[in-house]
Amino acid sequence: MTSVAVYWAPGCHLCEPVKATARAVCAELGVELREIDITGDDGLEAQYRASLPVVEIDGRRAFKYHLDEGEFRRRLARAGA
Repeated sequence: MTSVAVYWAPGCHLCEPVKATARAVCAELGVELREIDITGDDGLEAQYRASLPVVEIDGRRAFKYHLDEGEFRRRLARAGA
């Protein structure tokens, strides 16, 4: 089953629109969505802070900063969602 992870942090002005789009599309398609707050996790901070928000599909980075809904849908379809 395809899964999506959105890495985000409070105060990130780009994060809320990306999370909202990911939530809506994943709910529509029945795709598992995890929203991961990187705050306080040194490893996640080091890996993701400079690129927030980051969207991964099946563990692979697919988007950073912005989420194009059409391209997101295409990538989910290719992943088998």
